[in-house]
Amino acid sequence: MDFMSDSSRHQRRFRTFNIIDNFNREMLGIDIAVSLLAGRVTRYLEKLAEYHGYPLKIRVDNGSEFIRKAFIDWAKSHGITIDYIQAGSLYQNGYIERFNHTYHIEVLDLYLFNNQEQARKVTEEWLNIYNMERPHKALNNMTPSEYKTLKQAA
Repeated sequence: MDFMSDSSRHQRRFRTFNIIDNFNREMLGIDIAVSLLAGRVTRYLEKLAEYHGYPLKIRVDNGSEFIRKAFIDWAKSHGITIDYIQAGSLYQNGYIERFNHTYHIEVLDLYLFNNQEQARKVTEEWLNIYNMERPHKALNNMTPSEYKTLKQAA
């Protein structure tokens, strides 16, 4: 999990909260808002858990949202281990960092959004392509969706 920042056409800043499944490279979700505090982060993770289930472990940096009591208590209440990367060691969270680069180039740099809702809509459409249509070399040229289905059947 990681955060990114961008701004709209009207210079209104917003942040994205990006969550990837390291096993199959599936993007589980991207929340977009002006402010993404620990409470909102845990509510979004609860929403994702309704569909994907709770993870056993979450890898994050030491950002303020991830060291807050609300986030730590949420993880503990669901038996989730928090794996904090070492400060300045972005390679320890390489899958999300690689994804962030791709998302930045293919969405955030490509569009000049009028508002957050437009950013959400474009992001959602792009995520469907990323997860369902786009093969990944690391997954033997399967999409994250195909890889996940194959591994669940095995």
